[in-house]
Amino acid sequence: MGKYDDIINLPHHVSKRHPQMSMWNRAAQFAPFSALTGYGDAIKASERENERSYEQADIDQEYLNQQDYNQDDY
Repeated sequence: MGKYDDIINLPHHVSKRHPQMSMWNRAAQFAPFSALTGYGDAIKASERENERSYEQADIDQEYLNQQDYNQDDY
């Protein structure tokens, strides 16, 4: 006999006093980071900063490639 065999087939309790919460509200209640105000803005700011870093790295790499090309001429 399993640990929960005595309760596994019992019917799900539905309150007569309190209406059921909608799936939307229930999901919002348990959504991670929903309580952290400004979290989305912080993520977007970090994304922009990282994007600029990658763009600058591409510019720097192009510059270095040009320098290597010019040194080969000598």
